[in-house]
Amino acid sequence: MENILLTINIVLAIILVILVLFQKSEGGALGIGVSQESYMFSKTAGNFLTKSTAIVATLFIICSLGLTILSNQKLSPEKSLIDTVDENSDKDAPKIPDNNN
Repeated sequence: MENILLTINIVLAIILVILVLFQKSEGGALGIGVSQESYMFSKTAGNFLTKSTAIVATLFIICSLGLTILSNQKLSPEKSLIDTVDENSDKDAPKIPDNNN
């Protein structure tokens, strides 16, 4: 189950990166200088890309949370490390001699 979720998570990450790269830039720093009016259906494509990016991002987050929950179930310790040290230190600790004053 974990391998399936991991594969889905990787595919969703790749799709998410591609969708973000296809979106039009609205800032001036990364804009190439090509006007958006020259593209056919630029407003419709932008609307579709925005919605699909939100859907894929939501699926990616849900899949990542599922992977985290599955991995935590496997790694959860039955005992605390401090409890184990306390149990072992009582057995191996040297005894303090009594003073005969």
